[in-house]
Amino acid sequence: MAWTELVGALLSIWAVWLTARRHMLCWPIGMLSVLVYGGIFLQARLYSDALLQGAFAAFIAYGWIRWMRNLASDGRVRVAPLARRRAAIHLLIGVCGAVLLGSVMHRYTNASLPWLDAVLTAFSLVAQYWQDRRHTAAWWLWIVVDVVYIGEYIYKDLRITAVLYAVFVALAVMGLRAWQQAARHSAAASA
Repeated sequence: MAWTELVGALLSIWAVWLTARRHMLCWPIGMLSVLVYGGIFLQARLYSDALLQGAFAAFIAYGWIRWMRNLASDGRVRVAPLARRRAAIHLLIGVCGAVLLGSVMHRYTNASLPWLDAVLTAFSLVAQYWQDRRHTAAWWLWIVVDVVYIGEYIYKDLRITAVLYAVFVALAVMGLRAWQQAARHSAAASA
């Protein structure tokens, strides 16, 4: 499993790095990474994480289409603002999803960390949706979620994946800065 985990980690790093740069190649590379990690998480009995990889595959298809429709002249996706009210609604949906998924995983499976895994899964879906919709706020949520994931993966002895998520935090900071700069340039150009 260590080699599979390493391949998944490298694909994931590449996909997130491309996303931070607002590059379209992030989508097919991301699809490969979620397929690899789906298998890894099933073996580790992190069922919510495995389900999350399936959801990510659907979101990748959705995001790929959304981004293709919103490319700037330089071939990179344009960043879009996120209204506070809409953000609050999405976060509330994340809380509800976490409670529902945690209840199911706790009651009906032998999931290792049913509640924590469910919370991280729900908010990862919110972050992915925001990313698909081109919102800079996605990077803030990814930073929080990924920091918690590091602890979960250390606990589950998925050390390569824990290191991967530490890299994700650094890439999310890079993505946040790059997307904020793109948003400022876009606002200045339209003003």
